[in-house]
Amino acid sequence: MRLKAALLLTLLAAPCLPAQAQELTGTLRKVKERGALTLGYRDASVPFSYLDGNQKPVGYAYEICLKVAEAVKAHLKLDRLEVKLNPVTSATRIPLIANGTIDLECGSTTNNADRQRQAAFTNTHFLTATRFVAKKEKGLDRTDDLKGRTVVSTSGTTSIRQINEINAARGLGMRILPAKDHAEAFLMVETGRADAFVMDDVLLAALVAGAKTPEAYAISSEAQSRPEPYAIMLRKDDAPFKAVVDAATAALYTSPEGRALYDRWFTQAIPPRGINLQLPLSEAMRKVLSSPSDSADPAAY
Repeated sequence: MRLKAALLLTLLAAPCLPAQAQELTGTLRKVKERGALTLGYRDASVPFSYLDGNQKPVGYAYEICLKVAEAVKAHLKLDRLEVKLNPVTSATRIPLIANGTIDLECGSTTNNADRQRQAAFTNTHFLTATRFVAKKEKGLDRTDDLKGRTVVSTSGTTSIRQINEINAARGLGMRILPAKDHAEAFLMVETGRADAFVMDDVLLAALVAGAKTPEAYAISSEAQSRPEPYAIMLRKDDAPFKAVVDAATAALYTSPEGRALYDRWFTQAIPPRGINLQLPLSEAMRKVLSSPSDSADPAAY
């Protein structure tokens, strides 16, 4: 009797071995239960995430997210995974990640120390720097040329914070206006409501390439920041999901498919208007793709 009682107590005290679904936590558990993964996309961040002629999301970062979705499906051993889409803006992307509305943010988001307090990032997929675009006729090329000028930048971005800090530090007396998105900001320069648009240089290059008269614009030779890493954003403090995402992006970037993906969006004609950014892989970008890292430190690149 005593032996049976002791055995019963031992069994009750032993930890249960739950099924895989019960072992899962965070995003992986949510995806497993719902059979769906939600991607946040941008409507005008060419060539990273934007709408094509059929108003469907396309782009370099968007395709990376689709590859991650495939990896999540395989990891969870799902027969089918629904990929849901949710539009985001510069202002809404972090809140929508934090509150669980979207699981991955597929855009042109800089990975920096400030944002890491609110979200997590996977491996870097692009390096950019803040510059400004202006009409050539204005003769603006360096930061000091913006003294007393009306300058626009997109609300909720690193660029608008940087130009505000520069304005205050140097006493340049700029009038800095926030725009709701990149398209609106560039339109303000086109129509003369702003003298310059401060933003990540690759996004400016895309806007100029897609303009009615690309030859009328020039991007500043002087940068307003050091090179900064772009990466797919995900929820903070979700290590199991991040491990899957990191493994998927690292495998993609170091493969021939990763190089082909880059070439498709940066050296070839892209939809819907067939523009070509003509940005071949730089030595810094070769390092980014061959040695994947999720570091937010510009010095790491």
